[in-house]
Amino acid sequence: MRAAAFRWPVRVYYEDTDAAGVVYYANYLRFLERARTEWLASLGFTLTALEAEHGVVFVVHRLDIEYRRPARLYDALDVTLAPTAIGKSRLVTAQDVLRADHCLVSVLKLFVLKRAARDTDRFEDEFWKGGDLNELFQRASQNRGGALERVFSSGFREYAKHRRQGTSSAATMDSARRAMRASYQREIDALEANLSGLATVGSVSPYVGLFGTVWGIMNAFRGLQNVSQATLAQVAPGIAEALIATAIGLFAAIPAVVAYNRYTHDVDRLATRFETFIEEFTNILQRQV
Repeated sequence: MRAAAFRWPVRVYYEDTDAAGVVYYANYLRFLERARTEWLASLGFTLTALEAEHGVVFVVHRLDIEYRRPARLYDALDVTLAPTAIGKSRLVTAQDVLRADHCLVSVLKLFVLKRAARDTDRFEDEFWKGGDLNELFQRASQNRGGALERVFSSGFREYAKHRRQGTSSAATMDSARRAMRASYQREIDALEANLSGLATVGSVSPYVGLFGTVWGIMNAFRGLQNVSQATLAQVAPGIAEALIATAIGLFAAIPAVVAYNRYTHDVDRLATRFETFIEEFTNILQRQV
């Protein structure tokens, strides 16, 4: 068990369990989210205040989870949390779900702050104020700010280097443009990380649910083989249970598809803004050559 600075008690209710009487695997995520929210509250932070006052929203970027033992109805659990790494734009936490100090579930979460669009707005406002580009480059290099700042820094660094070397205007502009395009590709790749996972969940989950339903219906009819006269009352419970698999598949697929479309749309908008900035910044550098 990891040493934890925060512990939050949780009781297992009937709504948390599945047909076998154990906690449904996805419900552990609810326990973990409650503990994280209470941990932040104990530090004087609330999610609503963070978003309203600082423009910060926590988004789960990666989650590594290991299920060790099942929790059952009315178990008294403790969810622990310990931050393992805190950066400018990310928070890594280690969480355990315990029952009598025996670890049931172990989780490592990586939260990234959803600030790409806000950072882009801030830098564009600063850039178009018309200040000195050298000073802006120095601040961007020191702050390690948002994605657009890194694209700008890559292009201006290459431009300044070739200017000092006395390179021809055409070669200078070509090198600066290629540096910005390379940085642009890296930033877009980072923004699109894990989108394929959402796409996979959205496309595969309904089929997994359908497979479970077909299998359940087969078992329901197989149970009638020794019955002389089958009635709806005898087959309906088995079919109803089988349809739960389809519902679970849709429950997983619909949010995944919605999230995938939303994030893809946001990334596309940022990509368009980055490309527009590259062209406009290239024109500015061209006038200074």
